[in-house]
Amino acid sequence: MLSKFQSGFRYGRSTEDNVFQLETAIRDAFVTKKHLISIFFDMGKAYDRTWRHGILKDLFNIGLRGNLPIFIKNFLRTRTFQVRFGDIFSDEFYQQEGVPQGSVLSVTLFIIKINDIIKQLSPYVHGSLYVDDFQIHCAGTDMSFVVRQIQTAIARISEWADKNGFVFSVNKTKCMHFCRRRGLHPDPEILINGNVIPVVSEEKFLGVLLDRKLTFRPHVSNLKKKCNKSLDLLKVLSSKSWGADYDTLLKIYRALVLSKLDYCSIVYGSAAKTVLQSLDSVHHQGLRLISGAFRTSPVQSLYVMTGELPLQLRREKQCIKYYFKVKSNRQHPMYDRILNPILGTLYAIKPSCIPPFGHRIKKILSCHRIENIMPLPEEQPPSPWSNFNIYTVDDLSNLSKQYTPHFVYLQLFYHHRQCYWDFKTAYTDG
Repeated sequence: MLSKFQSGFRYGRSTEDNVFQLETAIRDAFVTKKHLISIFFDMGKAYDRTWRHGILKDLFNIGLRGNLPIFIKNFLRTRTFQVRFGDIFSDEFYQQEGVPQGSVLSVTLFIIKINDIIKQLSPYVHGSLYVDDFQIHCAGTDMSFVVRQIQTAIARISEWADKNGFVFSVNKTKCMHFCRRRGLHPDPEILINGNVIPVVSEEKFLGVLLDRKLTFRPHVSNLKKKCNKSLDLLKVLSSKSWGADYDTLLKIYRALVLSKLDYCSIVYGSAAKTVLQSLDSVHHQGLRLISGAFRTSPVQSLYVMTGELPLQLRREKQCIKYYFKVKSNRQHPMYDRILNPILGTLYAIKPSCIPPFGHRIKKILSCHRIENIMPLPEEQPPSPWSNFNIYTVDDLSNLSKQYTPHFVYLQLFYHHRQCYWDFKTAYTDG
């Protein structure tokens, strides 16, 4: 029922899917010498503006009948809110639209409501959703054709948003022009609600900072600053007199630093080696703080003492895990692009162009000799009651409790225990 390009709150999906999809499209545009325009939309107060009647209408179109839609209707309505300033509360105000934030059911209802926005795109325009983080892109050799397709898509999206109560923030919606063609190319002029969408050279998309040439230099530089701030906490906690022990420091390092380095490493790991090497110093400093090693201690000894991998091998490990996760799910939107990547001949004759993940993973699998491994299909465990076979002897239930003396029950009980003397006994309140 949901679009395969919606990755939010779905089993086996993550933000990496959307970033990976856009990176693959940009790499293919570079090698084919095309322009790629991407629009990053920002919805203002998306949860609070969700049209409640529209949710019920979409549930009806899906085929939901019976009492459950009535329950959802009652769940959504009669919502009030107050404002507190110190000890003073304002009057209660009735919330006419929106879904209650913090509820498990709200996110499901929201992605059902926003699901149809993907259907407004033409075959030339592609998009992805992570809850309300919406992005579209279009590639082509003719800039006017790309602008026309994007503008048509925005017009249809804006019309859909007006009908369903969503509003796009003009100031926060950004446009990026990815191109590696020689010569000067004017930035595209694309309108939304009569206002020109600003064209930027860098934009953060689901936590990854993208630049026009897709070098990932800004992202790696920003990532290094974040990790260095987290290392300051380790420096305080690694005091010799009162600091934390080795195991605690290692857990904190994995949670605060390695989690940041691992996020979307399958995408930014395609950057040049000189760019990625700047992160090695962060990794080595963290391992020295954990193990208490000297500055002159060899790096290889740090890996042995802490049991951690070098960042290059760690990035390859993340790529392999992501590859087999996608390979085991045929419904994944990038399943074919990973297992059967296109434009292999072009990338072979143009070594200066960095290939997308589908080509890069082949070298990694070949290097570790695991290219022919097939993942086992995921099987649901059998239900507990399916293999629960019990033979019961219930002679007491044939007697009426109202008219049977208690000593008859006792006599039958002792007879039963004598017949099954070698059985284990379990007394319950039943």
